[in-house]
Amino acid sequence: MPNSRFIRSVTIDWGAVPRDSYLRGILALTRLESLEFTHDVTIFAGENGTGKSTLLEAIAVAAGFNREGGTLNFMHSSYDDVSELHEALTLVRSFSQPRWGQYLRAETLYNVATLVNTEYAGGHVSLPDLHAQSHGESFLSFLRYAPSRSLFILDEPEAALSPRRQLELSELIERGAEGGSQFIVATHSPIILGIEGAQLLSFDDGHIHEADWRESDAVRVMRDYLAERLG
Repeated sequence: MPNSRFIRSVTIDWGAVPRDSYLRGILALTRLESLEFTHDVTIFAGENGTGKSTLLEAIAVAAGFNREGGTLNFMHSSYDDVSELHEALTLVRSFSQPRWGQYLRAETLYNVATLVNTEYAGGHVSLPDLHAQSHGESFLSFLRYAPSRSLFILDEPEAALSPRRQLELSELIERGAEGGSQFIVATHSPIILGIEGAQLLSFDDGHIHEADWRESDAVRVMRDYLAERLG
């Protein structure tokens, strides 16, 4: 079956990355030349510093999203610390366009919520007053009210969510994928890593590779911790 996802693949031209860039010290990234998205849900897993959020951010910016998060229409910026990786990326996209899109980062969600309530209010997707909700509830609202065939790029969404809400997020992502939406997610959460039907890519061991949920580092650490505490 042809790959008809909104973002089908990404390639990196390392000749466009400066020789002194810190990016060249991230082993999993330096070994990456191309990556194909074969599922409607792709999840980046791995230890801190392995490059998953760096690649996710570069994909979002290359796709036209604001580097701090929001929709393709958001133009705000409070601090520019985005890496130059997006300048070396080439995205292969399908001919179809998403009906809606969001790049959400836990650390900048407050700014995004403020703009949704003010400058970008009244768009074709109606959201509740996000500042009247908790951090976690406002994060989930973006998915609850999303139309079918949307594009979501999510960076560590578990930071705002309790385990129960992480389960709800997983269900929202699964339903969204069934409705034709595409999700690219970076996470440490064993719950989100277990989303049914997802392509799980590990950044551990110095290269990006498909991984089994049961053998992912986050799941093994949590399993060992619970086994020790629960006896």
